[in-house]
Amino acid sequence: MKLILTFLTALSTPLFSAEKPNIIFILADDMGIGDVSHTTGKAATPHIDRLAKEGMRFTDAHTSSSVCTPTRYSVLTGRYNWRTRLKKSVFFNPHDKPLIEKDELTVASLLKANGYHTGMVGKWHLGIGWQFKENFKPLPGKKGEAGWDIDYSKPAVTPTSNGFDYFFGIQASLDMAPYVYIENELATKPGTVTKAFFRKGAAAEDFEANQCLIHFAEKSVAYIDQRAKEDKPFFLYLPLTSPHTPIVPSAAWKGKSSIGKYGDFLMETDWVVGQVMQALDKHKLTDNTLIVFTTDNGCSPAANIKNLIKQGHKPNGDLRGHKADIFEGGHRVPFIVKWPGKVKPNSVTNRLTCQTDFTRTCADILGVKLTDKDAVDSQSFLPTLTDAAITERDAIVHHSINGSFAIRQGKWKLCLCPGSGGWSAPRPGKATKDLPPIQLFDLEADPAEAKNLQAEHPEKVKQLTDLLQSYVDKGRSTPGTIQKNAGETSIYGPGKKKAVKPNRIE
Repeated sequence: MKLILTFLTALSTPLFSAEKPNIIFILADDMGIGDVSHTTGKAATPHIDRLAKEGMRFTDAHTSSSVCTPTRYSVLTGRYNWRTRLKKSVFFNPHDKPLIEKDELTVASLLKANGYHTGMVGKWHLGIGWQFKENFKPLPGKKGEAGWDIDYSKPAVTPTSNGFDYFFGIQASLDMAPYVYIENELATKPGTVTKAFFRKGAAAEDFEANQCLIHFAEKSVAYIDQRAKEDKPFFLYLPLTSPHTPIVPSAAWKGKSSIGKYGDFLMETDWVVGQVMQALDKHKLTDNTLIVFTTDNGCSPAANIKNLIKQGHKPNGDLRGHKADIFEGGHRVPFIVKWPGKVKPNSVTNRLTCQTDFTRTCADILGVKLTDKDAVDSQSFLPTLTDAAITERDAIVHHSINGSFAIRQGKWKLCLCPGSGGWSAPRPGKATKDLPPIQLFDLEADPAEAKNLQAEHPEKVKQLTDLLQSYVDKGRSTPGTIQKNAGETSIYGPGKKKAVKPNRIE
C-alpha cells in the first residue's frame, strides 16, 4: 500500500488551482429523492435546498445497492459491492469482519496520500474489528443480545485502518447493538447496560439514539474548527444515521413538520447539514470546499410510506419500489454537488451516475492517475461539474438486498429477477413464481417501470446480459487489466445454477 500511495502522491497535480479544495461527503440514511423539499417533500429541508440552489443536482444518480453496507463500501472504494464476499444483505453482527481489505485503496487513503487530513464522523457499517473476551459465556438474561462479549478496553480495527486520520461514530445502524460511540480505535464508554432501539444489546449507560445527530453535528463542527487552524486541506466523510430507524427526532425537533416524526427527523437531518455549512461560512472555507450530499438508498417502508403519501409526501417521488428493491425507488437517490466557482449555481444534469464515481472524481480533481486495480467501477463526473450537458457515462449495475442484479444503459434497464428482489411486491418467492424471470424497462417512456418489454426486445436483453456478464468476468467495468472478484459471482443471484466461477489473473 505504501508504494501505491507514494506513486499516487508523485502524480498529484491539481487541475484547477494550486489550492486543493476541502471535500465533504454527507451520506443520509434511507432518504428518497422525494424527501427533500426542493423536489416534492413536505418537510422543510432549507439547508439541503441551499446546496441545490448553489450547486448542481444529479437527477439520475444511483447507489450501487439498495441497502446500507454495500452502498458504503462502493462510496469509499469506487468498486461494486458484489465483487466482495458480501453477495447480499448487510452486516448485522459485531462479529462481522471488516469488508474493506487491508491494502485496498479508499477515497480517504487516496486523499491522505495527497496532503489531506481525513476525518469521519457517523455510521460506519462496514465491519468493526472488535477484540472479544476469551471463554465468554452469556450473562443470565442476556442470551441473544449483541455486544456483551466485546472487550471494550482493547483497540478495534476501525476506519482509521482505511485511510482516516480521525473517527468518531458508531459501528452500524442505530438499531444494531452495541450502542456505544467509538473514537479512533476505542469505545468512548463500554457497553454496560441493555438497551433496545429495535434490537436489544449492550449499550453505554448514557447512549441515547435521539442524541446521535446532535453528537455528530458537534463532532463535525469541532473537526472543521480544528482543520481551519491548519494550512492543510481536509476530507470529512459524514454518514448520518437518519432518517433510518429508529425514527427518533430529538426534543427540539418533535412536532416541527406537518407529516409526523419522520418529517421531524428529516428536518433534523437537514439541520446537521446546516451546522456543517455554517461552520464553513464561519471560517471562510465555503469558497474552497466541495460538498456532496446524497443518501445510501431510497426511503424504507419502516417510515410508513403509504401514510406519508396520504399526507402529500412521496418519499421516493413517483418511482416504483423503495429501500431493498431492484426498482428505481430502491437506489435512485438525491445527489447534489456544490463547489463555488467551479459548479454553476442552480444547475441540473441528467448524467447517469453511480456513487462509485466519487473516488475517480476526487483523483481527477487532484490530477492523480490511479493504479489499474483501484476504483475499477468508478468513472469521473468532473467534466459534468463544469458543464452539466456532458452526460456521457457507460452502463451502471444495480443490486438489491437479496443479491438480484440489474444493469442500466441509456434508457434501458434489465433486471435479472422476476420481481422486486427486495421488500416491495412482488417479493421474491411465491409471489414471483408465475412471472417472467427477467424484466426489461424503457425508463424514458416508462419511468415507473410498469411495462415489462423483455418479450418484445430479446436482442436488447441479450446485449445487456452479455455486458453485465463481461463486467463480472473482467472484475471491472472500466478499461484496464482483468481483476479478481471474491468468491463466485452469478448475475442471476447468489446460489443460482448459472454461477460464474471467480475470475483469475493469469
